[in-house]
Amino acid sequence: MQRLIGVNTWVWESPLTDSNLPPLLGKIADMGFDAVELPLENVGDLSAGAVRDALAGLRPFVIGAMAPGRELVLADDAVIARTQRYLRACIQLAHDVGAPAVCGPFYAHTGRLWRMDAAERADAYAQLRRNLAPLAAEAEAAGVVLGIEPLNRYETSLINTTAQALDALGPLLGHGVGLALDTYHLHIEERSSADAVRAAGEHLVHVQVCGNDRGAPGGDQTDWMGIFDALDAVGYTGALTIESFTALNASIATAASIWRPLAENQDQLAEHGLAFLRSAGARSPGGQP
Repeated sequence: MQRLIGVNTWVWESPLTDSNLPPLLGKIADMGFDAVELPLENVGDLSAGAVRDALAGLRPFVIGAMAPGRELVLADDAVIARTQRYLRACIQLAHDVGAPAVCGPFYAHTGRLWRMDAAERADAYAQLRRNLAPLAAEAEAAGVVLGIEPLNRYETSLINTTAQALDALGPLLGHGVGLALDTYHLHIEERSSADAVRAAGEHLVHVQVCGNDRGAPGGDQTDWMGIFDALDAVGYTGALTIESFTALNASIATAASIWRPLAENQDQLAEHGLAFLRSAGARSPGGQP
């Protein structure tokens, strides 16, 4: 059995809403994808009924967007409470549409950077565990896992590596919380992307893939065979989903630092990535085609 191959709707659109959802998911299904990442940028953008009606057989995953003002560490109580409400909406949507995971950098807004000594980092990690704990319990009760994603050093200073994520999340892992790894960030931050996957081990709940330039996976510098072998080694049976972005949307291009087109057009980016993953990456655990 081959792995599911998915794609994030950010390749084409932002924000994703009930109105632009049906034609886009229809296109993704027609391309031959098995799964789709659904970013919930704002509470109310997506309704469970509209998502279920539009899925066209695609396996859904919910992606959270940590926009400015969404913080679970070093923030006022009101900000933390508002962020928790947003993440509860993500969990509820995932439960209602049958998504197994809600993934994202659920600790601070993307682009928030600050220096920390070891004691300050330990305190921030303790705050994160306290503020994630009730969400983890609710996710577990809903049959959903929160996949916490490390980001590269230019997008956060809190959790850049798998080792830091394991340290930060500690006792929450396996109880409504796991790790979501993105090959783009691994390529920047890890000495070995494959070793980072192996370190995540049983806690790996979701994998996003793109080229080292944030374009289509395949034909780039990434050691894809090493990563696929590591996924086999840890028994990862989840989806591989392409996360890239359109340069045509000003807000998303700025947030993701997409300053030039990454393919002739966005359909080509998705199609080339899908073809590569079908040929090389969508292997059953154990490496059998």
